[in-house]
Amino acid sequence: MISERYSSDYLIIGSGIAGLTAALRAAEHGTVMVITKRFIEDCNTYSAQGGIACVFDDEDSIESHVQDTLESGAGLCDETVVRSIISDGPKRLRELIDWGVEFSKRSDYADGSDRPDDYDLGKEGGHSYRRVLHTGDTTGKSVLESLKERCLEHSNISIHENRQAVDLIVSRNLDWDGPNRVLGAWVLDRESYATHTYLSKYVILASGGAGKVYLYSSNPDVACGEGIAMAYRAYAEIANMEFYQFHPTILHHPQIKSFLISEALRGEGAVLKSNQHGELVEFMKNYPELGNLATRDVVAQAIDQELKKTGQPCVYIDITHHDEAFLKKRFQSIFSTCLKHGINIAEDLIPVVPAAHYCCGGIRSELNGKTTIENLYAIGEVACTGLHGANRLASNSLLEGLVVANNAIEDSINKLDDIDNSHMDSQIVRDWSVGDAEDPDELVVISHNWDEIRRFMWDYVGIFKTNKRLQRAKTRIRNIRREIEHFYWDFTLTPDLVELRNMASVAEMIIDSALAREENIGLHFNVDNPEGSAETAKKETILRRPGY
Repeated sequence: MISERYSSDYLIIGSGIAGLTAALRAAEHGTVMVITKRFIEDCNTYSAQGGIACVFDDEDSIESHVQDTLESGAGLCDETVVRSIISDGPKRLRELIDWGVEFSKRSDYADGSDRPDDYDLGKEGGHSYRRVLHTGDTTGKSVLESLKERCLEHSNISIHENRQAVDLIVSRNLDWDGPNRVLGAWVLDRESYATHTYLSKYVILASGGAGKVYLYSSNPDVACGEGIAMAYRAYAEIANMEFYQFHPTILHHPQIKSFLISEALRGEGAVLKSNQHGELVEFMKNYPELGNLATRDVVAQAIDQELKKTGQPCVYIDITHHDEAFLKKRFQSIFSTCLKHGINIAEDLIPVVPAAHYCCGGIRSELNGKTTIENLYAIGEVACTGLHGANRLASNSLLEGLVVANNAIEDSINKLDDIDNSHMDSQIVRDWSVGDAEDPDELVVISHNWDEIRRFMWDYVGIFKTNKRLQRAKTRIRNIRREIEHFYWDFTLTPDLVELRNMASVAEMIIDSALAREENIGLHFNVDNPEGSAETAKKETILRRPGY
């Protein structure tokens, strides 16, 4: 295994909408290296169905979008951040359109206007108006393909696939004087198992979420929380990890996993039903304020309660009031995937269950992505900017990725030429040392701990929690963490071992944050806790590695 050294002005870890947008912006000012764990398309952006929430209609307003976001966030949003991101949204979306993303028009589905800017705006849970731009139900795929094409054409951008970040290189661990500063990262080649040294002036974490910490998730397998875990180990502040959003509707089918049924269906009039003693009942009528268009925390909790009450394995989405021609056009991916598995959504109900979907907490960062570590930015799902608060409003995540990526590069270029880059020209930063580590001879230890973490996180730290369950989870994760750390330093790095270490670290952060929050707001619901007040809701849960 031959280790190599790389250097660039920007090192971007992650290839979703935030990472590639940042790469395109940064490439106008310096050299960029993007590393991605598998292939560019292996990210949450690629599988995003719903779209991007943005004010594009004269009947809508920035103020309405702001208020919907604040209400969904249950009092924990940073209103300044919310207003800035939502106000900047239309400009960023126009740029995406200029970059080649073709959002769906009204004329694609009906005899509507054929004006070039007359977009078919969807409506999702928690939104007061139709404001979700989409490309059918494959929005993320369309956006990512356009960004990827532009990145591959740019001479200043180098994309390294099958490269998995192991740890950030920070001055704190090199005993440098002054504030803690990021210098680069050690990165594992998933094919050769060599660990390379990537040095840079700036590191931008855009590595996405951590849905695979849970047994059932809408996320791709790469979403193991490595960005959050690495930042924590580097002494960054981590915020509000107790707020993990469960998407209410993931397809329940034995032959397919992690396939999301977009809430855009409910925006087009679909209703949720459950089997109660052989009769299908519209149970969201019990939540009269928004019913089937309630926010995700309300719908996920309602479904979870319905499943526990009825003992049924799933609930159902009914969108059979629309004809097949419309559904094939508007929800092409959902229609074709369900049909492959014997479900014609124009005639049949769609079986669904909740699953872990989005991390509303993350690396504590500012509106421009700056973290508590100098020259380290966090953008997209890995970050906690204050936009989402205690519960993300549907389709706000891609918007945040676009806006904050742009903000991060705008902030960074102000001092790009002034950064001391001596660490890239000398041997101050060592290469990764294997030492006396051996090849692992009992990989069953990794797979067993992986399965155990995901199962007890689902059972004990899911939609509904109790103090007893959380304490059990804390005891289990503490023991597993000790075992993993022993295993980690004794054996040669493998992709699975690195992922397991990060999963265990993020799982413990979620548990610790859930134990620290003593009132219920947004996505955090502990049966033993009282409801939160407006004042307690404003309290953030901050974690930081001891010793700094």
